[in-house]
Amino acid sequence: MTAIACTASPAYWEPLWAEDGRRYRTLCQAEKQLMAEHLGPGEGRPALDIGSGDGGLARHLHHELGYRTTGINCSPSALALAAAQDTTPGPTWRCADIATGDLTTVTDAAYALITCRLVYRWMDDKPGFLSRVRRLLAPGGTFWVVTEIAGRRTTTNPALLGLGISPSDAELLTVGWSVARTADLDVLRCYALRP
Repeated sequence: MTAIACTASPAYWEPLWAEDGRRYRTLCQAEKQLMAEHLGPGEGRPALDIGSGDGGLARHLHHELGYRTTGINCSPSALALAAAQDTTPGPTWRCADIATGDLTTVTDAAYALITCRLVYRWMDDKPGFLSRVRRLLAPGGTFWVVTEIAGRRTTTNPALLGLGISPSDAELLTVGWSVARTADLDVLRCYALRP
């Protein structure tokens, strides 16, 4: 019997990034506008982009919104791809596995903004993940989550239908925050969560 890699692990993601330079949904103008409205200007404050992939969100936070951004990913190939796209000084890239809690490579003790775009669904231990995020988030900071919601796709492909989070996963995500604002983008929901 073949063991299936944990979907939040480097063993799962590294081959996907290394073999085909995998690309996911890029930031659209509507999503950028929502970030500007919900996150505001960074003014040099620290931001952490979890699961930074090819670095599109981290670069947007850094160059467009003015955060001092660190992008982390458990895949060295994804980080290499992100760093290769830097044409000017920009985000800091670190190899870190948020799912294991080993965050010795992150650069700040607390972050004014933590982002998690198209990543939350893949966390096998969602309560543990959220606990680690809360420990890294500065008082008054924002946790920005973009995730697909189950049942929104108009497809019969079971692989695609399984990409959205369930109502119970959405409830787990939003419980315990003093502020939980949401905005919808087609199959995605954006969450601005504050302690």
